[in-house]
Amino acid sequence: MRGRPRTTRRAMALVVALGVTLATGACTAQYRSHGWMPSEEDLQQIVPGIDTRESVEDLVGVPTTSGVLNDSGYYYIQSDTRQFAWQRTEVVDRRILAITFDEAGVVQNIATYGLEDGRVVPLTRRVTETSDGDIGFIRKLFGNIGGINAGQLLGGG
Repeated sequence: MRGRPRTTRRAMALVVALGVTLATGACTAQYRSHGWMPSEEDLQQIVPGIDTRESVEDLVGVPTTSGVLNDSGYYYIQSDTRQFAWQRTEVVDRRILAITFDEAGVVQNIATYGLEDGRVVPLTRRVTETSDGDIGFIRKLFGNIGGINAGQLLGGG
């Protein structure tokens, strides 16, 4: 009978140690990297005034996004974020490589921007709202019942 309380104490100490380990492990910051940035060696191969959109894609790959106004440029974006426990995800680093083209599609300029160059712009997907608002399916289905009269159904108009 003497061994039993000692075993219980050891088991309890093990459970407490495991709990403390899990609790402190949950408070470890999680780092994630999103996007892709071409290497400096690849960028050195691009020559403004000579290379075109096609040669840039061959040298450094397809961009993360491109300019919407007259296909004005290629943008390579890489973001590093940190999530700590319950706190909101924080952008700790963001690099943007902008390769702009002239009207003929020839490289005009290569520029790199980081967080130190300005504010963090959240990269989000826009969702277009419908004109229906928050009307549910059942309400849409039965919404026109009062708008129909028997004369219209019989063709009396």
